[in-house]
Amino acid sequence: MPAGEKFDRLVAIMARLRAPDGCPWDREQTLETIKPYLLEETYEVLDAIDARDWRGLAEELGDLMLQAVFFARIAGDEGLFTIEESLDAINTKLVRRHPHVFADGDARTADEVKQRWDRIKAEEHREKGGVRERLLDGISRSQPALAEAAQIAGRAAKAGFDWENAEQVIAKLHEELDELAAARASGIASHQAGEIGDLLFVIVNIARFLKVDPEQALRRTNRKFRRRFGYVEEKLDQAGKRLEESSIDEMEALWQEAKRLE
Repeated sequence: MPAGEKFDRLVAIMARLRAPDGCPWDREQTLETIKPYLLEETYEVLDAIDARDWRGLAEELGDLMLQAVFFARIAGDEGLFTIEESLDAINTKLVRRHPHVFADGDARTADEVKQRWDRIKAEEHREKGGVRERLLDGISRSQPALAEAAQIAGRAAKAGFDWENAEQVIAKLHEELDELAAARASGIASHQAGEIGDLLFVIVNIARFLKVDPEQALRRTNRKFRRRFGYVEEKLDQAGKRLEESSIDEMEALWQEAKRLE
């Protein structure tokens, strides 16, 4: 069965689930109530990619597509728009923003493509009669903070508000560490929280200069910590000991053992 027919079947299944005699749970959902599932499924897609679990990725992408169809079905039921309109919008957008593929435009590098994409996007906004956006207005505030910081810093850099090299950002990191030390000495919690935020923002900029995605880098570190800490816990279990009964030296020795085994 071609992909288009399979997509049509997914749309039909969701319509059946939302029908008056369909699934009670699916019928009572709203655009607000299913938002958490969209985020959850997105992270499961990322997990599958990081784990190089390609069969799992195929399944997770199906779950992600379901979320898009679910949102569109609810919107259709509420008379807001249809899934056909969503598909028309993305098809039109992709063709219009790739004139070097579908028209007589010319773009030889990925950077040129991105610049043209941004320029066409701005033109579309003007044609719609929209109020002029500030540079950072289009960046979502509801995404993970590290990802938001990376986008904010990237856009500001494109406007020329940036350091010249990674060394300057690393020097800024040391400056922020000194400011954090001063905030700790003050004992004022709000000052400490502010300096921690500044420190994280500088680290995001270091990642940008090194062309590292900070969100994905932290996710990899989280997985590494889970793996090594799990090893520590397993070894202590085998020795008949609980975590809270073990010394930091014992746990550190097992942590280093787990590190060597990787």
